Amino acid sequence: MQAKERREAIVEVVRNQGPATVSELVDRLGLSEATIRRDLVKLDDAGLLKRVHGGARPVDLRDDVYADLVDRQADHKESIARAAAARIEDGQSVLLDIGTTVGRVARYLHGRPLTVITRNLAVFTELVDDPTVDLVLLGGAVRPAHRSLVGYLTEESLRQVRADVLLLGTSGIRRSGHSVDTVTDEVPVKRAMIAAADEVVMLADSSKFPGSGTATVCDVGAYHHLITDVAPETRTNEALGLGGVTVEVAREVTREVVHHS
Repeated sequence: MQAKERREAIVEVVRNQGPATVSELVDRLGLSEATIRRDLVKLDDAGLLKRVHGGARPVDLRDDVYADLVDRQADHKESIARAAAARIEDGQSVLLDIGTTVGRVARYLHGRPLTVITRNLAVFTELVDDPTVDLVLLGGAVRPAHRSLVGYLTEESLRQVRADVLLLGTSGIRRSGHSVDTVTDEVPVKRAMIAAADEVVMLADSSKFPGSGTATVCDVGAYHHLITDVAPETRTNEALGLGGVTVEVAREVTREVVHHS
């Protein structure tokens, strides 16, 4: 059983049955305990279930997914956020996606003459009182657990705007270079954001290779630049190069840029 099929099977069991122990999942799926435990970590990181002592339970609508994710890979996300903010030039219009890495970028935009367009409520909260930043909040249905706006109204709002740069988040980047998401409702919104920007910059820490998600957001050619904290493995790096994507590895002190010919 491939990793994708295996994890989908685990999620299905937990959603249909309710809380399940590791032993129950081993018996139901015929997998090793070590494999189940590794997959539970990945699925919890993706917000598809909640790990508990000895097993997992379904995600509750009251769960604060954003708060759970914001401190994971914190140092890596911070270096990526600083690098992303450094790419933005004063006077530009910047479209900011949802996600905890993109959300960290906002703290480096204070006091800069920028137009920031977003559906990320954490970005809105960070910048709403800044007198220098022109802040535009897109419409849509509120997803409190993800600090985001989503849906038809969000897509319609995006058709009315144009941005110089989009900072795009992802649930995972496959070895082919295409970006995936764990939530199908995110796909049309992310595609609308890509269509609204002149330059698309993907932000992805090392946990997003390959990350989680079965819904394809875009192919490798849809984004132009990738900022991460660890250079992707060879096959992924080759796919990015063929797609014309430049890869920037954000270091703690210095940043390295790898250009593909």
